[in-house]
Amino acid sequence: MTCCVPWEETTPDYFWHSWSNCTHCTVSSGLGKQALSGGIPLLSRSGMMSNGCRTFGCGKPLSWNCAHCSQGHQNKRWPLGREAHGNQCVEAGNFRLLLLRAQNQVLKKGVVDEQANSASLKEQLKMKDQSLRKLQQEMDSLTFRNQQLAKRVELLQDELALSEVKGKKNKKSGESSSQLSQEQKSVFDEDLQKKIEENERLHIQFFEADEQHKRLEAELKNRLEILETDAAQHQAVVDGLTRKYIDTIEKLQNDKTKLEIKSQTLEREAKECRFRAEECQQQLKNLHADLGMRLDDSLCIINEKVPFNDTRSSQYNALNIPLHNRRCQLKLRDIAGQALAFIQDLVAALLNFHTYMEQRVQIFPIDSATDTISPLNQKFSQYLHENASYVRPLEEGMLHLFESITEDTVTVLETTVKLKVFSEHLTSYTCFLRKILPYQLKSLEEECESSLCTAALRARNLELHNDMKKITAVFEKLHVYISLIVLPSIKPEGLLRTNYSSVFTHIAAGLHGFHNVMKEISKHYSQKAALEYELPTATQKLITTNDCILSSVVALTSGAGKIASFFSNNLDHFTASLSYGPKGGTEFMSPLSADCMLQYKKKAVAYMKSLKKPCSDSVPYEEALANRRVLLSSTESREGLAQQVQQSLEKIAKLEQEKEHWMLEAQLAKIKLERENQKLKSSLSGQLIEPMPENSVLLNAAEQEKEEAIKKTSREPVKKMSLNLSYVAGLAWVKEDV
Repeated sequence: MTCCVPWEETTPDYFWHSWSNCTHCTVSSGLGKQALSGGIPLLSRSGMMSNGCRTFGCGKPLSWNCAHCSQGHQNKRWPLGREAHGNQCVEAGNFRLLLLRAQNQVLKKGVVDEQANSASLKEQLKMKDQSLRKLQQEMDSLTFRNQQLAKRVELLQDELALSEVKGKKNKKSGESSSQLSQEQKSVFDEDLQKKIEENERLHIQFFEADEQHKRLEAELKNRLEILETDAAQHQAVVDGLTRKYIDTIEKLQNDKTKLEIKSQTLEREAKECRFRAEECQQQLKNLHADLGMRLDDSLCIINEKVPFNDTRSSQYNALNIPLHNRRCQLKLRDIAGQALAFIQDLVAALLNFHTYMEQRVQIFPIDSATDTISPLNQKFSQYLHENASYVRPLEEGMLHLFESITEDTVTVLETTVKLKVFSEHLTSYTCFLRKILPYQLKSLEEECESSLCTAALRARNLELHNDMKKITAVFEKLHVYISLIVLPSIKPEGLLRTNYSSVFTHIAAGLHGFHNVMKEISKHYSQKAALEYELPTATQKLITTNDCILSSVVALTSGAGKIASFFSNNLDHFTASLSYGPKGGTEFMSPLSADCMLQYKKKAVAYMKSLKKPCSDSVPYEEALANRRVLLSSTESREGLAQQVQQSLEKIAKLEQEKEHWMLEAQLAKIKLERENQKLKSSLSGQLIEPMPENSVLLNAAEQEKEEAIKKTSREPVKKMSLNLSYVAGLAWVKEDV
């Protein structure tokens, strides 16, 4: 019988043992411990029976049929806050000890039972041996009896033979004697037949008994070995549990000590937290009062000073100049620059792809230099020749968009007018792809119908047939979503503000689809080129053209992957910064309002620049204070200062002359070193080069320019120092006059 009463945790500070679901028992799994199976198992119950009630620490004895305590613990609530956390852990540890102790006792009992079973089996084995010996004795006696019967049969047979001989001799003997001998013979035969059957039956019983004894002996031996093995295993388990029990006791004692220390620390921290909470509550009340007063003052000022709130109307709010985020503008310009570089690479790869496809159409499956190609391929080649007029405008449109994003403007979807130009160019290129798609598909079908086309090559052509349809569909999808992004700058009612982020997400998915399709095209075309290389009629021109097409396809795949990764990485920035207008609005601002906002922004910038008047040059405040302290603390006379100034000027002049002298010496030594190096190089090379007079003149001029520059650089600090000294002397003279 198990208990159905679990421990239920209601709050972080209380545990409740509910007896409302069970009216028969009050079994618990220990304080704060919930039973996994809904109650107490037999082992745990036996441990509780031997150790008493551990639920609430009363220690009362428990009954066996329903392990409950006689004390009234029902509906008793034990608060287990932070102060009782350590006791809870100790009780849990005690419960684990009880479980281990109960398991230990059960295992000991199991070992004793197995030992008793082993002893009983040994007794049974002895009994079987005794019965076997009895059967063996009976077998021996039966064998002896059979031997006696066999001897008697032999005697009877001898007597019968003698009687038969006598009968032959005495033919004239009476009928009575013959009848008597015949009856005796029949009696002997029946007796002999019975003895033979009895002997056979005894042999069968003996054989069956022997087999059964051997089988039973083997079973008992096997069972004895199994029981001995189980007993050894149980003993090992008991030893292991004993060691584990001792280790657990030591560990729980250490944990108890640590938890006591921790509980004391937590009590101190709780007191400090209560004190801080009271202080924070007081500060919160003060802040509430202060903020309430400020709110009342602000409402009074707004009601008195603000006659009209234009932020409530989306039309008027659209004319307000937004905060200028220079970092965001620089980020957008950087993103536009990266996009321009990616588009340039993509345009170059598209130009190469269409051009090399045109060359391939001219040489395969029929070379136009030797024969006339089909009218379909002629038309296809003519359309491919016009690819530059559709592809290059994509780069120009992105360039105009990049130039329109500057540091001073506000870049949002309503003001990005140049995006429309790029969208129109993308539309024209999509129409170009749609126009050449039927010719491209028919050209692939014509290659499949050629006699040189193998089955593998035909399969690759069919795969490229599907890939070309996919690439056109991808560009049409991108064209649709980019046209939706253009709507806020020309027709804002065509797109809601709540949907433009999903449009950017679809664009990112379309770019990833473009990259996947290009990878498939690269894979299939490389296989096709390898198969065409093995054709016996493959020319060098075809092989070279295929290599060029493969390189352009690889470039397209790389460019598509870069653009997809770039757009996905900046998707959050696009969805967060490319919307203008009041928060919560569902529509975009009109283009006229956005244009007016930009004009107001320019006027505001011009007004702010006009307010910035250049400040006149003046002596810095710190320098003026230092000069004043020098004037006030100076006690020297005018003549003394003049003499000091004169002496300083003379020293400076001497130092300047020495510096110029040594600088010239160093410059001349450097020039001589260069000349010696040149002579050494010329001598080593074996070629004597005579310097021209023009070169010598230029060299002298360069040396003079270097000397003059050295003189100027050395004189400038001297002049500054002399000016400072003269300024100090002038201040001293002014002071003396005052």
